[in-house]
Amino acid sequence: MARASGLHAAGTALAVFAAAGAAAFAWGSLVERKLYTLRRVSVPVLPAGSAPIRVLHLSDLHMAPWQHDKQEWIRSLADLEPDLIVDTGDNLGHADGLTGIERSFEPFRGVPGVYVHGSNDYFGPQLKNPLKYFTGPSKSGSSTAPRLDNAALTSYFDGLGWVNLNNAAGAIEIKGTHLEFFGVNDPHIRFDRVEAIPGALDELRENDPYSDDATWPEDAPRAERGTVTIGVTHSPYRRVLDAFVTYGASMIFAGHTHGGQVCVPGFGALVTNCDIPRSQVKGLSIWRHAFRSAFLNVSAGLGTSIYAPVRFACRPEATLVTLTPSV
Repeated sequence: MARASGLHAAGTALAVFAAAGAAAFAWGSLVERKLYTLRRVSVPVLPAGSAPIRVLHLSDLHMAPWQHDKQEWIRSLADLEPDLIVDTGDNLGHADGLTGIERSFEPFRGVPGVYVHGSNDYFGPQLKNPLKYFTGPSKSGSSTAPRLDNAALTSYFDGLGWVNLNNAAGAIEIKGTHLEFFGVNDPHIRFDRVEAIPGALDELRENDPYSDDATWPEDAPRAERGTVTIGVTHSPYRRVLDAFVTYGASMIFAGHTHGGQVCVPGFGALVTNCDIPRSQVKGLSIWRHAFRSAFLNVSAGLGTSIYAPVRFACRPEATLVTLTPSV
């Protein structure tokens, strides 16, 4: 009798566990992955006297053409009137994903922007065993992965007037503040060329028409002269973040992690899909290296792979980052 009672209790517990798991999966796949949210943070990195700069950080859309709810939500962000768009990659999630990207981003035409690519801007999604994420970062760009039209995506962003930071540098003047950017192509698939950053920065500065205060137009409103250097990457691998700090970034933007995508309340992300600490898998934090530091904003992103359409305790997000004077 005792044995039968024990088996009954175990069966009941297993049934409850299975029901809870099914409910969590239903919530994550049907509800939470569409609960798009805007996170707002302020970062004091601008020179004294600067006007605040509103930066809309978008990442990991993993766009498929039928995802009209996501497209409309992104379009609505134009009402924020951002001064700058920072896109940290993985925009595509389907061979025809560019049609959804074009619809999403068209309201931002005319807004300055910078961008880098992620692995999913080159290679289409594949069905994977989710348990493999616990053994280390996922593998991308395999010989069986479908190729996506990265050239068309790049052409579209260039047509918006956005600055391509894939292993490159660029500068934008916004509200009288000189913003200097450098970035890398996706480190997750070793497309990055971190060693090229110093040369890119040297070339940028040598050709900067306002590198000398004497050449700044007298009628151009600006804050006290100072350059804010910003690093941009898709995947926040330690070696890349360390290099960005070494090369003078005071602010770094990244994506890729999906914030863990499936999290445990009170514990947080189970995996990061790179080597960044779990405590910095999403949101604003400080990255320190060799007695230097930079603000780091890692976006949890707005999408998922079409083969893993679930989020739990990790809502899809965009971030409005307001850059403010440091003093």
